[in-house]
Amino acid sequence: MTGVIVVGGGQAGFSVASTLRASGYDGPVTVLAAEPHPPYQRPPLSKKAHTGPVRVELVPESFYRDRDIDLRLGDEVTALDLTARTVLTRTGTRVPYDHLVLATGARNRPLPVPGAELPGVHALRSLDDALTIGRALTTARDVVVVGGGFIGLELARVALAGGARVTVVELAGQLLSRAVSAELEPSLRQRHERAGVRILTATAVRALEGEGRVERVVTEQGVLPADLVVYGIGAVPRDELARQAGLAVHDGVLVDEQLRSVTDPRVSAVGDCARHPHPRADGPVRLESVQNAVDQGALVARRITGSAAPYENLPWFWSDQGDVKLQIAGLRSPSDAVHLVPGDAPERLAAYAFRDALLVAVETLNWPAEHLAARRMLERRTPVSAADLAGTTLGALARAARTAEVRR
Repeated sequence: MTGVIVVGGGQAGFSVASTLRASGYDGPVTVLAAEPHPPYQRPPLSKKAHTGPVRVELVPESFYRDRDIDLRLGDEVTALDLTARTVLTRTGTRVPYDHLVLATGARNRPLPVPGAELPGVHALRSLDDALTIGRALTTARDVVVVGGGFIGLELARVALAGGARVTVVELAGQLLSRAVSAELEPSLRQRHERAGVRILTATAVRALEGEGRVERVVTEQGVLPADLVVYGIGAVPRDELARQAGLAVHDGVLVDEQLRSVTDPRVSAVGDCARHPHPRADGPVRLESVQNAVDQGALVARRITGSAAPYENLPWFWSDQGDVKLQIAGLRSPSDAVHLVPGDAPERLAAYAFRDALLVAVETLNWPAEHLAARRMLERRTPVSAADLAGTTLGALARAARTAEVRR
């Protein structure tokens, strides 16, 4: 019996392997991980400075032994043979499979400016990256963050808390332009600026300069001193293996509604590397979040063990940026109508997105209860219109509905 091979030792790959065993699969399960570390949590890496041993592993190593999961660390897959149904690893080992799951994740988009290779310039993707940046933050005084996305803003607040002067440089006209509505972004920006982060939007970086290591960042708006530069300007799916093997790829491995490759049904793709149809999206999407990785990995594992279902899980996401907690539920498109509603405390704010007059997504600042109410309603597909929310909140609507149910 050749079993299941999972290529990738991140959150998605772990979800596949652990759910296979939890679902009763008794064939061989092999996880081939490029990194030397057992599968670990990535969200904590950008939320504080890490200077020593970091305990972020998802489970103890005994978990894999106890469940007969063959976890091979530091043995990157270099080629796929779809005809022979084998994978080739860096060590020259060929491993056969009955079903192959690609959970290869994504890599950082490189910073395409002169000086990006200077010492003191870093990107964050792995545990080793986090340790390197954490050590650098202990002495950095002038930190420039290139990219106003989730990781950039989280790291900016970490550096600020450590006593550094921090500037965020973003090419787009707003922070988090791909994820947050234009209506909510000004409040998010103001909170970071009040905390002491300097923010330059609609600003391109021209070069990084220094003698022996980075010392300054040349931008359209002038030169910024910098003894540490951290960049996060987007991610590119690791779909090279799929492309080289002849699988259909377009900014991610193309899969169907059950996450099978549209080219080869014995191959699945999950997590950051998969582009898939979703009933809440206008077309195929590639979602980069822990929730998506976990849910997709579990769905593929259950399908392999005989429980087939389309992937329709509600996307949701969170980001802790200093004293700002941003949470998102649902999928918003640029054409959706967005309504801002203040919460019952000054630091709370919600942005509700409506499409065809019905609620499709919610973004909240420092308002976990409203986020949870939104998730419940969106998951249940409870119809909520802009008129329903006039002068109230989702939490209040949910409480009123429960009260009415009790009275009936």
